[in-house]
Amino acid sequence: MWRFLLIFSATTLPAMALAGEADVIEAKARETSPGVYSFDVTVAHADEGWDHYANAWDVLAPDGAVLGVRTLLHPHVEEQPFTRSLSGVAVPEGVSEVILRAQDSVHGHGGAELRLTLPK
Repeated sequence: MWRFLLIFSATTLPAMALAGEADVIEAKARETSPGVYSFDVTVAHADEGWDHYANAWDVLAPDGAVLGVRTLLHPHVEEQPFTRSLSGVAVPEGVSEVILRAQDSVHGHGGAELRLTLPK
């Protein structure tokens, strides 16, 4: 039994960790109507295919409330980093800064987040 665990750990666990967590490395916002924004977010993640890829990014208020989610429907193995947009995000009055975070299909959230001051 211990041999199985040793072999499993040596061959499987490193492969699971290769891609790491998804990081937000750049973002831009533009107000499209009063209190409504469009975001262009650049994510870096060593996508490995359908079993491990960046699968979403979120726009959060400073208090952690989720304002918008951009679901990513497929791996971006050959396109790194990559930028995707999300429009129609309503930002509450008085919020001047948002947090952008990405997630991947193995680790969930946990990579580098980015704070972005909204344009006036």
